[in-house]
Amino acid sequence: MMDWRQLLSENRLGKPISHTEHDRTAFQKDVDRIIFSSAFRRLQDKTQVFPLTQNDYVRTRLTHSLEVSCAGRSLGTLVGKNITTGYNLTHVSAEDFGSVVAAACLAHDIGNPPFGHFGEEAIRAFFVERPAGQSICQTVSEEQKLDLSHFEGNAQGFRILTQLQHPDTQGGMQLTYATLGAFSKYPCTRKYYDYSRIANKKNGILTDDILLFEDIAKQLGLIRYESSAWARHPLVYLMEAADDICYAIIDIEDAHQINQLNFDAAYDLLRPLAKNANNNTIKDIQSDSDKLSYLRAKAIGSLIQEAADVFMDNEKTILNGKFYCAITDEIPSSEHLKQLTEYAEKHIYNCDSIIKTKIAGYRILGDLMEIFCTGVEDIAKHQNNTKYHSKSVNKMLINLLPNRFIGLNRQFSTCPYKRSLKVIDYISGMTDSYAVNLHQKLTGVSIQSPR
Repeated sequence: MMDWRQLLSENRLGKPISHTEHDRTAFQKDVDRIIFSSAFRRLQDKTQVFPLTQNDYVRTRLTHSLEVSCAGRSLGTLVGKNITTGYNLTHVSAEDFGSVVAAACLAHDIGNPPFGHFGEEAIRAFFVERPAGQSICQTVSEEQKLDLSHFEGNAQGFRILTQLQHPDTQGGMQLTYATLGAFSKYPCTRKYYDYSRIANKKNGILTDDILLFEDIAKQLGLIRYESSAWARHPLVYLMEAADDICYAIIDIEDAHQINQLNFDAAYDLLRPLAKNANNNTIKDIQSDSDKLSYLRAKAIGSLIQEAADVFMDNEKTILNGKFYCAITDEIPSSEHLKQLTEYAEKHIYNCDSIIKTKIAGYRILGDLMEIFCTGVEDIAKHQNNTKYHSKSVNKMLINLLPNRFIGLNRQFSTCPYKRSLKVIDYISGMTDSYAVNLHQKLTGVSIQSPR
């Protein structure tokens, strides 16, 4: 069984010696470090559901992450009150639980590429369908090939937090082990994924990063299922629940805001979840949008309480690494919540504007992967064999890559897997707008004359 005292470790990745936090708690500092990071800021221009929308009311990945963090803090604090009392924990408070979950929630989408899940699919497809990607996969190990052909935003998020955000610092952002554990939604590599266990139904760790996660798992005392597959940190379930709750409900509110869903349909979907809503209060609200905002707030509050109750009811099973489903699958309102998700998939996510933009995004990321991977491989071939002469266009192209995505003295790694990961790091970190603009310029769709 996992131990709460170990699971709430304040030690930081990359800092062997724990330092006493004077002004703020270690977990509050984690929240601040994530919020002030450039990777987090870039979420302001990354697709949530409605890509490149001109409506400034609709959520982006940034606003979604902030809202999920608020729900996560409430969930963590509710659970923390029970855990700290039940286990007589004196080194942490209920608010510390809330801060850890809030930090994990802030970062939960930080590894998402441009255009959301379609962006993930585009990167995967490059290595599976395009000749340039297939050629790279023929030169790497089987496990490395699985990493490339199954690109996952969660695994990329782990790289950002532990390496990419501060590449010159051991441990990257040097977050606490507790926060990194609560962030790691799928603690396994692709080779060891297992759809029957929610913790391993996707690959949340790259083969290249396994030693970092080994350290985190050891520090936290996570249960190991297989060689590179572990049970979740218990607080992952709360982070996931906060995301599930906000995602389903907020999509309905946003769809109404852009006139894709009429008020009556949105009201009928939200009202059963807003169990504490007052009908008289609803009648007194003039604006339809404000009525839905009121229902959204009440629904989220009610679902948070249900999720906290389910967590506590199953706490021992979770600590034993044997809770294999999502918390929201077990709450009393699970069917109503599922109806929202099913409605969104059928009536919201398939509208013409979303489909057209996502298809364009899929093509854009695939093209960028091909342009840069082809260029990198060409230059690397010259670096490994000076008798080979790289193409002039690729020599120019590489000037666009910052040093951190190449290597020391702008020398590429001799390993094609590591070179490809650097390109993925570069392209997946782009915002939607930057990816579109760069693609237009590199393909000649839009050319600006130098002044």
